[in-house]
Amino acid sequence: MKNSKEYSKKVQRLYSSLKREYPKVKKAVYDEPTEALVYAVVSENMSETAAESALKRFTNYFVDLNDLRVSRAEEMVEMLGEDTHVTRDIASRLTRALRAVFEKYHTASLASLKRIGKRPAKQVLEKMDAVSRFVVNYCMLTSLQGHALPLTKKMIEYLRSNELVHAEADEQETEGFLTKQISAENAYEFYALLRRESESRKGRIKKKVKKVKGKKTKTKKKTKK
Repeated sequence: MKNSKEYSKKVQRLYSSLKREYPKVKKAVYDEPTEALVYAVVSENMSETAAESALKRFTNYFVDLNDLRVSRAEEMVEMLGEDTHVTRDIASRLTRALRAVFEKYHTASLASLKRIGKRPAKQVLEKMDAVSRFVVNYCMLTSLQGHALPLTKKMIEYLRSNELVHAEADEQETEGFLTKQISAENAYEFYALLRRESESRKGRIKKKVKKVKGKKTKTKKKTKK
């Protein structure tokens, strides 16, 4: 990344300030990688709060991962909340991802990934239908003991808008840069804190509104005849 030394200092300052500002982070750990996958697909384009609420409804409604796999998209959308293009897209991606898991392993479980090593496991996830870079990295970080930093669009936008990474850096370059700055031990904490900040009110990007000056109309004073 261009000017990496400059951005490295900024990222470290950000990390320190976020640790002071927010409560201590408790790391999410999934024994079953498919559960991490489901959470990642749901939360990638929803806020963390909304995603956690949706997942609670999933747990109460669906019997298990296999039940979720064979459910109708309409059922998923209902559990996700409002019927929008975002929730419909999540339901579609979740169905495709779970189908990909089942077609490869004949079960809804990805537990076998824990026995083949981190790099091969990552390669398997990357080849799966509907599994994005965010989903892969979240699974690696929370279930497969990988050194990864999942980044949502909001997180990337926050980093760019606050000049914490180069404006021209894409998702892959940004992710690679951050994993070099943040150790594996601190990766989940940094991810969680940055996500909270990017989704907070003050973390939202403010759109610049241009003021348009209107022409003043002169009113002629009526003269008495």
